[in-house]
Amino acid sequence: MGRRRYAVNTEKSGEIIVTVQGDLTQQEKRAVFLTVHDLGCNHASFEEFVNSACMIEIKERSCFIHIDVPGHADNAPNLAENFQFPSLQLLGEELVTVLDFLHVKYVIGLGEGAGANVLARFGLAHPSRLLGLILINVTGSAASVMDAFKTKFISWKGNELGQSAEDFLLYHKFGYQLVGDNPDKEKIVAEFQSRLHSSLNNKNLKQYVKAFMNRKELPLKNCKVDLLMITGVMSPYAGVVEKLYKDLNKEKVTLLKVERAGDVLADAPAKVAQSILLFCKGQGLLTSVAMPGVDRNRAFSTSSGGSTDGTPGSRRLSRGMSMEDYDKPNIRRLSVTINEQLPPIKK
Repeated sequence: MGRRRYAVNTEKSGEIIVTVQGDLTQQEKRAVFLTVHDLGCNHASFEEFVNSACMIEIKERSCFIHIDVPGHADNAPNLAENFQFPSLQLLGEELVTVLDFLHVKYVIGLGEGAGANVLARFGLAHPSRLLGLILINVTGSAASVMDAFKTKFISWKGNELGQSAEDFLLYHKFGYQLVGDNPDKEKIVAEFQSRLHSSLNNKNLKQYVKAFMNRKELPLKNCKVDLLMITGVMSPYAGVVEKLYKDLNKEKVTLLKVERAGDVLADAPAKVAQSILLFCKGQGLLTSVAMPGVDRNRAFSTSSGGSTDGTPGSRRLSRGMSMEDYDKPNIRRLSVTINEQLPPIKK
């Protein structure tokens, strides 16, 4: 899969570095994803996910436009002293400049944490450019007074991260995985610290954290496109995501909670990939990609109280269903048999 980098100048958000995976000249025949990363990382977090084994078939039939928020490209220099770092709202609104620059008509938004918030704001500002939104650990509320209070005590030692800032980013990213006797805790912390202190500019990183902490309420109930919200049960934002979900139109939104996961892209990439694929099929995209573990000649639709593993309570869809019909399921009604059963999607 080809990989290209572009520098896109925006009106109020400065220069945005964009990494494109895939051939955009084939966009009419592909699913095109626009990704925005979370705090404490850059486009590499989504690029690694896209390059993982569970995404091979999706990657072959898709293009990915990865955004680095200002100053977050690998080895980026310090942002100019007089540069006004954009709010999450402004950044979201200005992403349309990237699509126009690349001559891309429609995308599916794929964002995590602060990046999910940015993409949601893009969707609210430019709904005609979106086919759907996949939001991981999205926060709908403005930062609380307590959040703001705690942030004041995060120490930023010049251009370096102080320990309290590092602790905040670790908790934001991994949540309850860092509590208790998780055997992988030291490895998780070491890998994250290595990235923080190697290719990322910590002074610029601080600006994105401040923008996240100064975020305003996100009126996601006004969203006109279909939403897939994903969170890990161990994520510090699981409760916030559930609260946001309760206020939304259930005809438009699906919630996936992943058990035993905080950072779902790292802990449960196969489950995230499968949910992305099912969501895309619901939009009439990636129709030729088979669901992992699914016999394409049969599918199951869950009756209430039933299961999806072929046991009593499951019922087979009509034998006369065409392959085209199978390829365009209604995501809110179809459950499928997969190698490792997805947790139930809450209604």
